[in-house]
Amino acid sequence: MAVTGIISALVIGLIIGVLGRLVVPGRQNIPIWLTILIGIVAALIGTAVAAAFGVADTKGIDWIELILQVVLAGVGVALAAGLWGRRRVP
Repeated sequence: MAVTGIISALVIGLIIGVLGRLVVPGRQNIPIWLTILIGIVAALIGTAVAAAFGVADTKGIDWIELILQVVLAGVGVALAAGLWGRRRVP
């Protein structure tokens, strides 16, 4: 993978992760690196699911793919916030 591919994956992961945090109600006490990681994984899984349903490549913006990615990121952020919060309790 080229350096530009890594940088673009980080940027897209950050955006998808932040959007995922926005759709989850309440405060999530997870670090930014975990948000980026969740965003990257959600973007990859969302793209694969959209390709499986045949909606990954459309004219213009792929809204269905983007919605899938954000929903998956929201689920990932909610799970991570719950698990991260339990891990931090003394």
